[in-house]
Amino acid sequence: MSEVYAARRARLHEQCTAAGSAAALVSRPANVRYLCGAVPPGAVLLLGPAQDVLVAAEVPSAPPLSSGPPRSDEPRLLVMPGADGDPAVAAADLAAADGAESLAVEEHDLTVARHRALGAAAPRVRLVDLGRAVEQLRLIKDDEEISSLRIAGELADQALGELLESILVGRTERHLALELERRLVDHGADGPAFPTVVAAGPHAGRPGHLPTDRRVEEGDFLTICLGADYRGYRCQVGRTFVIGPSPADWQVELYDAVFAAQRAGREALLPGRAYRDVDRVTRQVLAAAGFGDALEPCTGHGVGLEIDEDPRLTPSAMGKLDACVPVTVEPGVHLPGRGGVRIDDTLVVRPEADGGPELLTITTKELLAL
Repeated sequence: MSEVYAARRARLHEQCTAAGSAAALVSRPANVRYLCGAVPPGAVLLLGPAQDVLVAAEVPSAPPLSSGPPRSDEPRLLVMPGADGDPAVAAADLAAADGAESLAVEEHDLTVARHRALGAAAPRVRLVDLGRAVEQLRLIKDDEEISSLRIAGELADQALGELLESILVGRTERHLALELERRLVDHGADGPAFPTVVAAGPHAGRPGHLPTDRRVEEGDFLTICLGADYRGYRCQVGRTFVIGPSPADWQVELYDAVFAAQRAGREALLPGRAYRDVDRVTRQVLAAAGFGDALEPCTGHGVGLEIDEDPRLTPSAMGKLDACVPVTVEPGVHLPGRGGVRIDDTLVVRPEADGGPELLTITTKELLAL
């Protein structure tokens, strides 16, 4: 993988040089990992005019990089002598010592105080905004990244499928969430990709619901959204079920509408399709079914080293889909006091010639009565 990381850093070097900056400081944890692999918490990467340096506050338990003389394509590892220093400030000082006239920084990741500290450490270096250059590089995933996402999806499906075979009535949302997260780890995940959502009854369909001590009851809608973290890559799946022998008519109507909207969104995931168009076709189905007032601001988003990354599938999103971009399609409707439905899949954008969107989460979307 070292060659992969070297190629990524080389592309960023080229972008920085074209923008007129010979040095860049990458501080966002997911971006540092994308460019270097697994690194100690809080480490930053300096792409310097003379050499690249990974600055860390602690020694890695399993060093991804050599601490000796660096290879031509590998950053030097610098471990700070004390635990109180800021690796980003130390990196800015290194850039100044190497003669950098300007330093591109990730302003969207820096606090005001940290930005000021960088300027104080290197007063003769002009700080410019790197913007979301690394996030843009991360948009299109390579085969290794997609393989990790595919496994993460399998782990999430497996944990969810096993839970559905157990008795659910009488158990609390919190208990079920903890069991799902334990099952993820038991099957090989590094952990949950995000706090697991278990929402029963009037909570069902609510995005980002934090599990409570509310118990699952007959007649409830039950929404479960979970994700697995596998080798740093995060994939998610969400489903809604009915508890009891059969769903009520209003539950079937609502579920069918959300399912049709989610299917329309999935089918729209083709290279060249505008982000906002994917959002639009999904919303049109729900609005036509009479649920326009209950629509959420986002239909889906990218996944990878973070569970919520670019691109965003929203009405105002700018840009178009590329092949090999993994995204979620997760429309939901929540009716206050009654509950709701949410259906969530992770897919990889593929051209029609390759079979269209690749579905990474395959748990059935049939309305199951459990």
